[in-house]
Amino acid sequence: MIITGPKYWKVGELAQLTGLTVRTLRYYDQIGLYSPSGYSDSGYRLYSESDLSRLQQILALKELGLALDEIKSILSDSGYNPFEVVQLQINRLKENIRIQQKLLKELQNASSLMARDEPLTVEDFTTLLGMMKKSHEKFFAERRTIMENHFDRLGGFLGMDSIERAKREE
Repeated sequence: MIITGPKYWKVGELAQLTGLTVRTLRYYDQIGLYSPSGYSDSGYRLYSESDLSRLQQILALKELGLALDEIKSILSDSGYNPFEVVQLQINRLKENIRIQQKLLKELQNASSLMARDEPLTVEDFTTLLGMMKKSHEKFFAERRTIMENHFDRLGGFLGMDSIERAKREE
């Protein structure tokens, strides 16, 4: 992958580029999971292209359901192979596609029966509900992550407001 633009990104720029929050990136640095390559003369965190690669690996492992301490342990292992993580992501994506295709097939079957005014059997309903449940679980897990990011941003704004208020009161 070719990345165009600056060779280094400040934490806010990286957050905007990746969709993560500044708070998350700072937390990853605090726990030693993801630290910047360097710092500017002004003390800003600076992330390089190789840092982006590591972040992709962290997010891939997180998407696979691993805890941050597990991810840290895996990435520090000398036998770690990023290729395997990409293969795991591919397999997970294929499985998600398979589930969505099966749900589509079941919905099309139900729609076809309804269009002909034929009743759905108990088996039709249970199959459809099972597929919908799998699909919805994934949807709500993704929505939860998005909401957590929004709350992180809100917390950042609230923290900034109190700092700004304190400065004004001085």
